[in-house]
Amino acid sequence: MRTLNVELGDRAYPIYIGEQLLEQTELYRRHIPQGTKVLIVTNETVAPLYLAAVAKALNGFDCMTLQLPDGEKYKSLDSLNRIYSMLLENNFDRQCTLIALGGGVIGDITGFAAASYQRGVNFIQVPTTLLAQVDSSVGGKTAINHPLGKNMIGAFYQPKCVISDTLTLNTLPPRELSAGLAEIIKYGLIRDSEFFDWLENHVSPILQLDSNSLSDAIERSCRNKADIVIADEREQGVRALLNLGHTFGHAIETFLAYEKWLHGEAVAVGTRMASEFSEICGWISREELQRINTLLTSAALPDKPPPGMQADDFMRLMAKDKKVQNDQIRLVLLKKIGHAEVCNDYDRDLLYRYLSRITASH
Repeated sequence: MRTLNVELGDRAYPIYIGEQLLEQTELYRRHIPQGTKVLIVTNETVAPLYLAAVAKALNGFDCMTLQLPDGEKYKSLDSLNRIYSMLLENNFDRQCTLIALGGGVIGDITGFAAASYQRGVNFIQVPTTLLAQVDSSVGGKTAINHPLGKNMIGAFYQPKCVISDTLTLNTLPPRELSAGLAEIIKYGLIRDSEFFDWLENHVSPILQLDSNSLSDAIERSCRNKADIVIADEREQGVRALLNLGHTFGHAIETFLAYEKWLHGEAVAVGTRMASEFSEICGWISREELQRINTLLTSAALPDKPPPGMQADDFMRLMAKDKKVQNDQIRLVLLKKIGHAEVCNDYDRDLLYRYLSRITASH
């Protein structure tokens, strides 16, 4: 087992990475006050695979479970209210612990429930997808979606620990593995060019579930994210760089009503778009752009926006992005592989022409 620490003073917590961690009672016990109630929140896809193992590890606790439907569209106020109702109906107090067993949707909504129930209760992340293990489970961003914008309602709230059992990735569909790679590639692009170089030679082993390659990629990604979160927990500065590709990607997800595409697939297209626009602005070279596009393609990720989405759709939906300031859409763009910046000094007419061109091709 590998252990990383997110050093946030009295909110510091460990990230455990390894095999067969789900059933290790001691990992949970370290982070749950003895004798308190526990609610495991999961979904209908993950529950048949891993709920029994986690429940067994929690033997001795007063443990209940809640299964939500699977899908981004269920990261909603209705689902959040189901969690609140179960907690209230069963007299969960401020000493209770919520455990998020699943991917990013379950982690985000359970974390937000924990942040807001009785103004804050214990919370443990047990991510079961590659994307959640390398990104959404780390850093304390919790949220639900609104029909008008993704992740617009939420809170910064750190878990007590993150337990990433890499064996859960063996049951992931290929699309989910690829979606996770989109976030892994992001770290190489925004701050870790050596990691990007490494990924160019290790995408295939990761997709083939090579244990060492997976663990290395997860650990390096978590270390990059932890460093950023430690420097800027509440996204007042450098943490915004983690949104490379997300301004375009969230617009795609909102346009599709959080259906059809996975989050990582939308981020992959958004990353390609941010890279292409960076090259158009003269900030990265044609050769760098080709390397980026080749890596994204090798990860079996989509390469263009969904059919029917137009430039005006992007502009309208990106105006709802959390990075908008004074009605200005700020974009995370690349200055080179391994270095990104949050920009608002780009040519907006040039952006619109680029969006018109890329959406006119399908």
